[in-house]
Amino acid sequence: MKDPAWIDLALTAARPQAMGALLRYFRDLDTAEEAFQEACLRAIRTWPDKGPPRDPTAWLIFVGRNSGVDQIRKTARNTALPDEKVLSDLSDAEADMAERLDSSHYRDDILRLMFICCHPGLPATQQIALALRIVSGISVTQIARAFLVSESAMEQRITRAKARVGKAGLPFEAPSPNERAERLPPVMAMIYLVFNEGYSAGMNNPDVAALCEEAIRLSRLLLRIFPAEPEIMGLTALMLLQHSRREARHDQEGQIILLEDQDRSLWDCGQIDEALALLDKAIRHRKPGPYQVQAAIAALHARAERAEATDWKEIELLYQLLEKLNPSPVVSLNRVVAFSKLRGPAEALAMLEPLAEALDGYFYFHGVRGALLAQRGETREAREAFGRAISLARSPAEAAHVRQELDKLKEEAAVG
Repeated sequence: MKDPAWIDLALTAARPQAMGALLRYFRDLDTAEEAFQEACLRAIRTWPDKGPPRDPTAWLIFVGRNSGVDQIRKTARNTALPDEKVLSDLSDAEADMAERLDSSHYRDDILRLMFICCHPGLPATQQIALALRIVSGISVTQIARAFLVSESAMEQRITRAKARVGKAGLPFEAPSPNERAERLPPVMAMIYLVFNEGYSAGMNNPDVAALCEEAIRLSRLLLRIFPAEPEIMGLTALMLLQHSRREARHDQEGQIILLEDQDRSLWDCGQIDEALALLDKAIRHRKPGPYQVQAAIAALHARAERAEATDWKEIELLYQLLEKLNPSPVVSLNRVVAFSKLRGPAEALAMLEPLAEALDGYFYFHGVRGALLAQRGETREAREAFGRAISLARSPAEAAHVRQELDKLKEEAAVG
């Protein structure tokens, strides 16, 4: 129990709950973060000798709260502390604190912490950076490497995000049931943004790829707070299904392998089974939502033992439902891909045309269009589409994959 690795895991697991409680006490992100860090330092110093406390989270809240209050008194004697009732709403007995950690009060702390990090006034990049720093505790250095920016630039980004949150004057009281329901969609969107940052990175940046696992961890945490919410089940299942293919998505050189060409024996069966169980549970609630539908589509791919066995008809129907639940050009683009498997490239290209204006700056639109044109034998137009896709690629792996398609066209032209 004195293993430093165990201590690190305990601190990571306790962070969201402890940070949420400290934020409620001090009503300031910086103060709460400093108080938690001081509690962690004391834990690292004392736990190896004395052993871990009965409830690490309660211990960290108790020590962090006292440390924060002491620091405020030392550095800002003229600054009014929060009301004494707020600072003393937990007794000094650690045992009493531990008994109350499972109440909805503390669940609201975690939800509030997540909601603050995905405040709608923040750009998506700042939401992700703030959530990774505040909720997950990932270092600024790691976040900077993940976003391919300097450490100072990332520090400034997080500082600006904290300043916006401070100016927004967000409420710190326990949210009502209706407010909880309103807060869930932006929280889930933030978690999925974190996942997509990692999912789109490929194998070249392990710091970014690790974001997938962190997003899944956050989603599981949210699911523990709302165990009967089907959309959270759907979100968790969706990310598990997508992440289950991580070992098969790239070759040894880091080049992209399309889903239909992947070695399905490399897929993580444990994650797939967990995801399918969650999805089945969500469907029984009969409250379909966008994440559940996307998870159902991913599940059809996961259940197909071979690419040829994929149920494209059902996938196309699910995309029709997704267009109704969450209409967007990107959803329609994905429906076109499924439709092309059923009806061929000519009709798919006709469906694709109305999306051209909205998706002209989207890498995958031009990649799909190039592939459909190539199937039709329209080589020149396909080359133009692939060239446009390369110019919009977000990673070297994406660009390299499209160049491979261009090389195939050249080879076919040479043979012809």
